[in-house]
Amino acid sequence: MIQFILMDIEGTTTSISFVHEVLFPYASAHMESFVRSNMNDSKIQQALEDVKKTVQEEDQKALSDQEAVEQLLQWIKEDRKHTALKALQGYLWKNGYEKGEYKGHIYDDVVPVLEKWKEAGIKMGIYSSGSVEAQKLLFGFSEKGDLTPYLSAYFDTRVGHKREVDSYRNIEQKLDVPAENILFLSDVKEELDAAKAAGFQTVQLVRPGTEACSEHQTVSDFSQLEIKAADER
Repeated sequence: MIQFILMDIEGTTTSISFVHEVLFPYASAHMESFVRSNMNDSKIQQALEDVKKTVQEEDQKALSDQEAVEQLLQWIKEDRKHTALKALQGYLWKNGYEKGEYKGHIYDDVVPVLEKWKEAGIKMGIYSSGSVEAQKLLFGFSEKGDLTPYLSAYFDTRVGHKREVDSYRNIEQKLDVPAENILFLSDVKEELDAAKAAGFQTVQLVRPGTEACSEHQTVSDFSQLEIKAADER
């Protein structure tokens, strides 16, 4: 019985190409000027300090502010899941969304099923490597309109990385829902493996370009998901 459905974004609700061909290039093009223009903002300063700390720990190298920005640009190319990078990307993307330069991509099959789950009393949330702020922007400024009323919880790498079992245990604790009553949807086998090891139910979304795995139930889109709510008999 399902009480809560936790969803990945890239390759699950949203095309991977939207993130890699729209959002990442936008962040790369505007990162340097954005940081320079907002250097007095404590959130920007903290993000730069977090970058410097990571590089110091990993490479024993001290970075200037400019070098920290260059490191951020390199991490964008590498798609590194660093909390400071994801936070800065979220601030940048907010500008783009609010200016109408793009809208968040959502697969056509998603919204009708979200509505169905909402009517059934199932709560829903997001777990993505992108910051919570970026998640809210994508769903708030989506091609399908403001979808945030469907979502009651958001999680990012501040609860842990998506391929680590403890991350899902942390989410279970925060949701206060038994693991066996949480369904996690993702296209990535290793994320599903970690969630399953934590006791979650799992389903893999096999969108175009995704390789199906045998360890988890698979569907090609949301319309194929048959979910039984906890209060259904």
